[in-house]
Amino acid sequence: MHQWMTDGNQTPHVIVDVDRHAVDVPRAFVKDGKIVLNISYDATERLNIGNDWLELDTRFAGAIHHVRAPIGAVLGIYARETGEGMVFSEADLGPLPPPSPPKPPAAEEGRPRPQLKVVK
Repeated sequence: MHQWMTDGNQTPHVIVDVDRHAVDVPRAFVKDGKIVLNISYDATERLNIGNDWLELDTRFAGAIHHVRAPIGAVLGIYARETGEGMVFSEADLGPLPPPSPPKPPAAEEGRPRPQLKVVK
């Protein structure tokens, strides 16, 4: 999406959920738990969009800040000029870690596990 917007002379922006684990952004510019980043080549230095991480240096209020966020924290990408882009749902952000298996109650520990049989 970034490359497509850039090729079309549009300015790509991403919305990042700053409450996700390992997001490193200047907190003074966070609003409602999110930050919007201009990720155009003109606005960034050392832009790296990988499969796992978004990483760049950019200016906030005239000062350069290093920004790093896991791709799972990116909520959407859109073109500033048109507002067109993609918004990712929670399901798109990847699976949650599997819950730990429940421990069987003490009374059932000695019982054999039920078996399923195929009936034709």
